[in-house]
Amino acid sequence: MAKHERGLRFQPSGGSRTPQVPTGKKQRLTIERLSNDGRGIAFIEGRTWFVVGALAGEEVEARVLGAHGKVVEARTERVILASDRRRPAPCAHAGRCGGCSVQHMPHDDQLALKQRMLAEQLSRVAGVEPLEWAAPLTGPEFGYRRRARVAVRWDAKGKTLEVGFRAASSQDIVAIDDCPVLVQALQPLMRELPAMLRRLSKPQALGHVELFSGSAVAVLLRHMAPLSTQDLQVLQDFCSAHDAQLWLHGEDGPQPVDPSLSLGYRLETWDLELAYRPGDFVQVNAGVNEAMVVQALDWLKAGADERVLDLFCGLGNFALPLARQVREVVAVEGVATMVERAAANALSNNLHNAHFFQADLSQSLSDADWAKGGFSAVLLDPPRDGAFEVVGKLAALGAERLVYVSCNPATLARDTVELIKQGYRLKRAGILDMFPQTAHVEAMALFEAS
Repeated sequence: MAKHERGLRFQPSGGSRTPQVPTGKKQRLTIERLSNDGRGIAFIEGRTWFVVGALAGEEVEARVLGAHGKVVEARTERVILASDRRRPAPCAHAGRCGGCSVQHMPHDDQLALKQRMLAEQLSRVAGVEPLEWAAPLTGPEFGYRRRARVAVRWDAKGKTLEVGFRAASSQDIVAIDDCPVLVQALQPLMRELPAMLRRLSKPQALGHVELFSGSAVAVLLRHMAPLSTQDLQVLQDFCSAHDAQLWLHGEDGPQPVDPSLSLGYRLETWDLELAYRPGDFVQVNAGVNEAMVVQALDWLKAGADERVLDLFCGLGNFALPLARQVREVVAVEGVATMVERAAANALSNNLHNAHFFQADLSQSLSDADWAKGGFSAVLLDPPRDGAFEVVGKLAALGAERLVYVSCNPATLARDTVELIKQGYRLKRAGILDMFPQTAHVEAMALFEAS
């Protein structure tokens, strides 16, 4: 991410303030290289331009999205001289929808970009390179996304309901009639959702919609006012036609209209089904998620007599497969409702050697009763902020092996510094292509006590 330079509020006497680049201005640029997030970088008149949708070596006409000091953010409007690496964007909404920012790159180039981003963070921040680079963990580059959040907004001036995905670098909503990255089961819902929502009597009271495909297909509607009987019937008819569950999110949080129905996802390798409620965190890419769990357990190499710690366990995505192969799993999560659901998932799968605890993972672990006795191995899957408070205390638990699953290479690199101080070495690392067509990087790293 570029560091934004802050200009002086007042200019020295006799000087003149450099005029700001206005939003909407078009500028012809030559792209010199790519940033870590896949945007093209150009330099002109003392400013650095970051351009969505451009490749190295191209000449483009870009439209300014915003400017901050000497940094300008822009979007490619027209490619004047194309790179031989450019491919036609597979999606008709490319350049407007903010979801898939690098679909103009071949998939191999996307993987190389993500690999370079991870390597540069580890080298620059931690000063290390793994002893071994793992091959990228990949799946299909389209039709992979099993969960989608659809924006809904009432335009009072135009008297219309806008439905779709957020635009790039904007709060605008782009109407989407086809999304190539959604799983096939969600495609008909996505196409027919706008027309159904516009039939409701109070469109101004609608919030977002969430679509989910797992062991069942589900539609969640966020609403800020009670629904009429007629509106509820419209929603139920829509879901019935698509063989989908209907969930409503009013004042009491997400609730199923039919409580007898179950919603979840399967981990086929271990014959597990994990219950899920809209709003819970789940990986959107089912195929890569299962491959990720397989790889994590393979790297951890926990034996049948071992006691393993799973931190930031969520619904039990790693803990339950681990429980199939080790003596005991201790799984810890900061959110109490997730701990309850993970424990219920263990029971429903007849697993009695996985024990779940709620704890503030920014505090010391050594005083917790569940930490006594130590662990031979640790698996952690923290949020984007990483696990800085936790990693400094892992060596005291006696763990010889540690698998760190990361959704942010910057915080992984920062935490690597601390793990090295604790006496671990970075044995293996690699990227997980959880979000093809985007520059988002997931990674996995294996640390071993030296």
